[in-house]
Amino acid sequence: MTKRRPQDSDVIFALDIGTRSIIGIVGRVVNERFQVLAIEKEEHGKRAMLDGQIEDIAQVAKVARRVTDRLEERLDCALSRVCVAAAGRALRTETGSSTLEFPEITRVNNDIIGRLESAAVSDAEAALGQAPDGQRRFYLVGYTVSGYHLDHYPMTTLRNHNGQLLEAAVVATFLPREVVESLYAVMEASGLEVASLTLEPIAALNAVIPADLRLLNLVLADIGAGTSDIAVCRDGAVVGYTMATVAGDEITEELMRRYLIPFATAERMKTQLGEDFITYRDVLGMEQKVSGSQLREAVQAPARVLAQEIAQRVLALNGGSPSALFLAGGGSKLENLREMVAEALDMDENRVALAGNNYEISAFSEDYDLNDPELATPLGIAVSAGLGLISDSYRIMLNGKPAKLFRSGALTVLELLMMNGYSSVDLLGRTGKNLSVMVDGQRMVFRGQPAQPCILKLNGEEAPPSALVYAGDNIEFAPAVSGEPARRTLKDLLGADFTGGVTINGRIADLDTLLNTGDQIMTSLHPVRPVPAPARTAPEPPAPPPERQEAEKPREMPAPEPMVQTPAEPPSREPVPRESAEPFRREVREQAPEPRANPWEKRPAEPQTEAPRSPLTQPSPEPPAERPSAQPAERPPEPPKSLGRPIQLMLNGKQLKLPGKEDGSAYYLMDLLEFSGIDFEHLDRGVELQVNGRECAFSQELRPQDDVIIRYLEK
Repeated sequence: MTKRRPQDSDVIFALDIGTRSIIGIVGRVVNERFQVLAIEKEEHGKRAMLDGQIEDIAQVAKVARRVTDRLEERLDCALSRVCVAAAGRALRTETGSSTLEFPEITRVNNDIIGRLESAAVSDAEAALGQAPDGQRRFYLVGYTVSGYHLDHYPMTTLRNHNGQLLEAAVVATFLPREVVESLYAVMEASGLEVASLTLEPIAALNAVIPADLRLLNLVLADIGAGTSDIAVCRDGAVVGYTMATVAGDEITEELMRRYLIPFATAERMKTQLGEDFITYRDVLGMEQKVSGSQLREAVQAPARVLAQEIAQRVLALNGGSPSALFLAGGGSKLENLREMVAEALDMDENRVALAGNNYEISAFSEDYDLNDPELATPLGIAVSAGLGLISDSYRIMLNGKPAKLFRSGALTVLELLMMNGYSSVDLLGRTGKNLSVMVDGQRMVFRGQPAQPCILKLNGEEAPPSALVYAGDNIEFAPAVSGEPARRTLKDLLGADFTGGVTINGRIADLDTLLNTGDQIMTSLHPVRPVPAPARTAPEPPAPPPERQEAEKPREMPAPEPMVQTPAEPPSREPVPRESAEPFRREVREQAPEPRANPWEKRPAEPQTEAPRSPLTQPSPEPPAERPSAQPAERPPEPPKSLGRPIQLMLNGKQLKLPGKEDGSAYYLMDLLEFSGIDFEHLDRGVELQVNGRECAFSQELRPQDDVIIRYLEK
């Protein structure tokens, strides 16, 4: 067998995977119009698709392969790259809005507009939710900005304007991921590589309503066998998409029920409505005959239901009747349907037309008559790719594989990643969970490890998510890696040389115990290290009496007041300094029983038989002017370890006081995330970060009395 030449780079192959049939078109661009070289069509042998959704992947792939083989034979070339469109089954359209406010007048550039629009798309996406396993259930098909406001004034564009308050509203369209995945599975089983992917109503719109006509309020209703896809445009932009599951199959099923015929027979009879008499064989094997007038009367009821459904969808999406409406697809050929749609929309019949008259603006053929509404989608797929009406044109590679793309118009890296199942978490990552414990009544927070940033390269160079992508671009993306949660043991908290007692949640614990968030830790500093022996030799002190042992047992007490004052008379003494051996220890000093001895009287020396005191429990030194000369010198207190300075500031309008860090380091904006009340692991919209009225990053160092804002951007 002679090997066919490969597909030329300028040859465009488009496949329309319809519910009832598959249509293939091959051509190339000549003088800014698409020239159709070959068209092939084949119906599915059985109902392998339902309402536009692929049910039997193997069966659909076989039909797609047969259509491809016939085109290859006709053109004597091997087709390998194909342009396709996803059906509008279960198409979801959501509106979203976002606001971006600056502390001072700012010039608006592309990056700012990108941030504003991305936040609006995220707002629309939040209405869709996530699957129980946390995975995205929908792919972003595309979005259209329905309006901008600059300082509350409506604008058609924000680029290069100056202002402080920016607002954007978008209409975003999403498809269930199973629709997309099944389409790619069919192409792979057919031995074809997806070169571009768009949405069927977008493709049909590009063929039926050229861009220079979209200043008018026009609507396209593409009526297939399983679905009716609807697109609305006005003021030069496409403002929304929707679909109805009522389409041509409803007509077929009505004929099946009325005449007891198989599905294939009903499909044939639907194309013979204009004939005088139609002969058919029913499911009982009997040959029957029916007149064309009877057949036309039989389809009137389901046709009227279809017209009413289309009208309701158009009115809901457009807000009223459009200036004109185009009917496309095989289902649009149904007799009297055009008049029924006009009546349902209360429009002049002359304002509702079959698609096909405008094809010649963007396409032509020397061998085929293109004035056929059934060619709207396949021709639109080819025209969209050939004339660059979809941003990917042929393909964009993501991590070495063709990316799934839907957008019409400019496309950013962020949008492309969202279309391929990534989310904002993959771009930013998540900081590890914090560890929060209570130590002697004080709350201590240890932050989890920061996330490892994502790696994003466009054609081998680092690029921001707002960068535009074009045909042939290559993107490398490695998602951010979430940080490890904070882990601490008692030893990390209190120090390896801590010799006192400690409990966690009321139970005695050792220093190797791993802490959990919410743990209540209490410490008691019972000394165990002896005081250095005096110069003279002293006999071994006997054990103290039982009542004294009981008095010297360590006790767990709440943290004492920071200062202790002596009585007002005699004259006041200096506050007793508190001694600390570790950052988190507290001295718990035994109080003398009542009546208390006069502190200014000379006390007799303690007998040497008494157990030696710890430096942590010895009496505080008296003021030099009042201390009796016979009293022995006190041992100086051990200096505390160095801690960072405490800091007090404002967070979202409320005072926040933070203790000094264990390692003495400064506080940064990221240290305040847990106090903001925002769940950074499940962000559903943008977050505003400000320090003293200026936008800043997570790495911003904080100073006392800073005014910090960490809050969701307003919708």
